[in-house]
Amino acid sequence: MDNKIRAYIYAFLSRIYSSEISEKLFTELKANDELLRTIGDGAFDFLHSGDEQSTLRELSIAYNSLFVMNNHPIESSAIDAKNEILVGLQNPVTQFYVNHGYDLNLEASHHHVPDHIAIEFGFMQKLILQQDTKAQMKFYTEHLMAWIPQYLIAIKEMSDNPFYSDLSDFTIDFMLEDYSNMVVENTNESA
Repeated sequence: MDNKIRAYIYAFLSRIYSSEISEKLFTELKANDELLRTIGDGAFDFLHSGDEQSTLRELSIAYNSLFVMNNHPIESSAIDAKNEILVGLQNPVTQFYVNHGYDLNLEASHHHVPDHIAIEFGFMQKLILQQDTKAQMKFYTEHLMAWIPQYLIAIKEMSDNPFYSDLSDFTIDFMLEDYSNMVVENTNESA
């Protein structure tokens, strides 16, 4: 897959998991049938059914239920048996960012944690744009693959919203395909 497309998808995932869907994003999604069909037919049908305000309200309720109130899309919380959120230098992803020149200003972010799914996807986009394949593989192995697929499987099981159910499947499928492609490419380069 082309690096521009990969970077675009990671930027999209970073935005979509960052916060609930705004009216502007809703309008953009609804106008992009190809993207919605790629995410899934349930997502397509859901965004095209009903009036905009009630659909936005349902999306807001689903987002807040799935990603704010009941679960936190935060690596340290998902991996830690005590469900603790690690901040600052005690968080392993922070050192990874520092080592790869990722200037993360958590004070300007509404997430306030370095290992939120949206921030990790944004970092992956940066690594792709820098064409740093070794760092991409290491970040995939040590961070993304260590928690996101399992987390999203659980989110899908909890979700009764077709958009977020399909988005979970899409994200998992994309990550697994992207990771597999990188493994094959790195194996071919090493041979």
